[in-house]
Amino acid sequence: MAVCDFDMRFTFVLAGWPGSVHDMRVFNDAMTKYGDKFPHPPQDKYYLVDSGYPNQLGYLAPYKGTKYHLQEFRLGTMARGMKETFNYAHSSLRNVVERSFGVFKQKWRMMYGIPSFPLPKQTKIIVACMALHNFIREHHYDDEDFHQAELDEYIQ
Repeated sequence: MAVCDFDMRFTFVLAGWPGSVHDMRVFNDAMTKYGDKFPHPPQDKYYLVDSGYPNQLGYLAPYKGTKYHLQEFRLGTMARGMKETFNYAHSSLRNVVERSFGVFKQKWRMMYGIPSFPLPKQTKIIVACMALHNFIREHHYDDEDFHQAELDEYIQ
């Protein structure tokens, strides 16, 4: 699980869970074990979360069963009605997460199939690569991968 800011930096990461675990189980673990370090949303503000999470105080998920992804809007009709309009805005804002992970995987292609090291070592590799990602973002604004992600809002 990772939290990103709008500048494509990772502000919190919880690595080490197997991929088949439900998002809410990982989220609840983060809140329980790392609640003091977890970047909670400010008062009267919301963090955007994907559809794997429920709406709750401070966390805003898209409407389920309604067109959501930017590709669906780009290839089909524009948003119609309140729910599709909300989902379009939500997806547009949350797209920075997709672009952050796109840059991350572009830089460290081993993340597409991380070697079968023991889980603690895999976790350290992921966290270290995210720290390097943030360092590059903060200190090398002419980075080609970040530049491409800024130009292409549909990058995956």
